[in-house]
Amino acid sequence: MQNFVKGNKKLLNAWAFYDWANSVYTLTIASTIFPIFYGSLFLKGHYMVSIFGTEVKNTALISFVTAFTFLVVSVISPLLSGIADYIGNKKAFMKFFCYLGGFGCIGLYWFSLDRIYLSLLFYFFGLIGYWGSLVFYNSYLPDIAYPEQQDRVSAKGFSMGYIGSVILLLVNLGMVMYPDFFGFDIGTTEATRDAASISAMRVSFITVGIWWILFSQYTFRVLPKGYPKGNKAKREVFLNGFKELNKVWNGLTSNLRLKRYLYAFFVYSMAVQTIMLVATYFGEQEIDWGSDLDKRMGLIVSILVIQVLAILGAVLTSRASKRFGNIQTLLVINFVWMCLCFYGYFITTPFQFYITAGSVGLVMGGIQALSRSTYSKFLPETQDTTSYFSFFDVTEKIGIVIGMVIYGLIDQITGSMRNSILFLFIFFFTGIVLLLRVPRNRINTA
Repeated sequence: MQNFVKGNKKLLNAWAFYDWANSVYTLTIASTIFPIFYGSLFLKGHYMVSIFGTEVKNTALISFVTAFTFLVVSVISPLLSGIADYIGNKKAFMKFFCYLGGFGCIGLYWFSLDRIYLSLLFYFFGLIGYWGSLVFYNSYLPDIAYPEQQDRVSAKGFSMGYIGSVILLLVNLGMVMYPDFFGFDIGTTEATRDAASISAMRVSFITVGIWWILFSQYTFRVLPKGYPKGNKAKREVFLNGFKELNKVWNGLTSNLRLKRYLYAFFVYSMAVQTIMLVATYFGEQEIDWGSDLDKRMGLIVSILVIQVLAILGAVLTSRASKRFGNIQTLLVINFVWMCLCFYGYFITTPFQFYITAGSVGLVMGGIQALSRSTYSKFLPETQDTTSYFSFFDVTEKIGIVIGMVIYGLIDQITGSMRNSILFLFIFFFTGIVLLLRVPRNRINTA
């Protein structure tokens, strides 16, 4: 294998190409086809699953499994990062999680309520594989790219991921909507056609796993194994990730602006990430679509609307932040999210859901990028930015855990996701209050 020097164009392209490989998971499995497929396993009005000797609502169950997965990732990622640094082979860990996630997606082909434990295990493997591989994928960036190259190559990876995931999604959607064209037997009744569409969904999970594993090979062939960090004691190196996070936490006492901003981000990010993860499940269960075919088409159109408007939202948010400032723009976006939670409680028709999906796309596209760039601007000038961004990522994941657990509990107790969505109103309101407390100028006193 040829070794490429830092900053080499082929090395940077190979790194960015992993986004092309793995982004199909987020769009097909996390956002679109799997939520629709999962909902199709239940009859309308009968949403309970028998598991561990108790009855759990189907959407609450997925919320709890997702929360548990993010909890595992947030705990093991600092530990695994330290181990990978010690042995100088982070690529081996990245490969492991990539293959785990890819085979987890393939395993979803056999997802059924009769095999619920094994089915949820495959779901867990896919989710932890995706986020686990990202830990090592992101950590490669400062190793392969100079600071002046990092923004550009990171943006290139995002663009390649978006293009690749949309290409496969369109193929998968074609399979679901026109199964006969792809060789599935649709029969002569609506029931047989529905069965053919569900079979096409199962096959789409296999295509995601194969796409992810296959296209990652170019990245793995070009990327170096990693760079050993020296002959430190094993225990010290293994726990280094946690020590770095603790150092950042202690350092927040001397940066009031960053500290208060992180409080605000932690609260509103819980709600944002939760809504993004459950939006399709909400639309599948709480909206009166009429027929199953109309439901699938409506949910697919909604996801595509969100994806397209997210790009526009990111551009508009970027321009607004330049003109009005980051905090002011985040205040407005949080207010819009707060209104959407209130409005979401009342929506029942497909048209209302389309309006909500379009609005979510506009504010979703900007809040994540603006939150990260605002955090970057508030960082101390002389500190290790890698440790600070690791802290930021762990904060975000723990927020997802809390948000998904609260959402699932309310859904389980009340029997309706509407109540869960309405409750998220409180997080955005609290986020606004906390953002108003963020000093506009750098203040280095607690």
